[in-house]
Amino acid sequence: MMARETGILADRAISALFETGRLQSERELDRDQIQPASLDLRLGAKAFRVRASFMPGPSHLVSDKLDRLSLHVIDLSDGAVLETGCVYVVPLMERLDLPADMSASANPKSSTGRLDIFTRVITDYAQEFDKIPSGYSGPLYLEISPRTFPIVVRRGSRLSQIRFRVGHSVLGEPDLLKLHATETLVASKQPNVSGGGIALSIDLTGDEEGLIGYRGKHHTAVVDVDKKAQHDIFDFWEPLYSRGRNELILDPDEFYILVSREAVHVPPHYAAEMTPFDPLVGEFRVHYAGFFDPGFGHAPAGGRGSRAVLEVRSHEVPFILEDGQIVGRLIYEHMQEQPSSLYGSGLGSNYQAQGLKLSKHFRI
Repeated sequence: MMARETGILADRAISALFETGRLQSERELDRDQIQPASLDLRLGAKAFRVRASFMPGPSHLVSDKLDRLSLHVIDLSDGAVLETGCVYVVPLMERLDLPADMSASANPKSSTGRLDIFTRVITDYAQEFDKIPSGYSGPLYLEISPRTFPIVVRRGSRLSQIRFRVGHSVLGEPDLLKLHATETLVASKQPNVSGGGIALSIDLTGDEEGLIGYRGKHHTAVVDVDKKAQHDIFDFWEPLYSRGRNELILDPDEFYILVSREAVHVPPHYAAEMTPFDPLVGEFRVHYAGFFDPGFGHAPAGGRGSRAVLEVRSHEVPFILEDGQIVGRLIYEHMQEQPSSLYGSGLGSNYQAQGLKLSKHFRI
């Protein structure tokens, strides 16, 4: 298939941005930093503890705000603890010089979201978080606020990822239905296609042991974001089991890991993103980390049956989730071209063919 004029940039095109100077970095890229449809962003050498989150606005550099709002500076060279309930801003290693026809968007990495680390990319003169306008030239910063567990990060840690797009790339409802008819985007005979996406619902029936999810514990040890399989699940998580009613009461401001009822499929020429919060379905937020790479859930890439793991937090009031309730929507976008490697195809992808699964930091 020939490359499209519009769409999400694939791995080869992201590499080309570095070769042409449209992307720059303080040091060479990590071997696995470029993903099929995104680039992992790396923390720089220092973090600014700030009094509050902020938006630079159309007249200010981020550095102007940091001069006024910074409480102290933390050296990340050898690693440092970021505490829960605090807000930090970290200059990133990567910076952009985007062409006039190219924009970008950012999201937490899957492992970041599953640790309940709230992150947002900020640019100079920004009026929106995680959105980089066409033609932006300048540095990138990451706002970090651990919500449930204190974390250890260091220079080079990768908590967020960025996608690049040219022109309009989102599939409309007619195109979604046509694609689903040939590629089966979710394992459902009659998918709920509305609002520009495909609805996903919650699975509260549980596995063979009745396990439906996990709730984060408070006052735990720190989690090192760069180390896999380092922690015992039960030191950080309370398992939740079905009691036969197939419902779950979400306590306000508690953090839950749940799973979708539907298996998700992202074909090789497409990428997907899950809308993080839909006020039409309830006062709760689902899925901080919203990117699904090409090949997620794709059978030839080893992904048959991949579910969407949901990071859930209720707002203000208790809320009852019932099995099968819609909790979010998948928005599909065209890729400009198929990536050279699909998610799960020899990339060491952590979440291909997943069911209910915690982040890679915990021992099974």
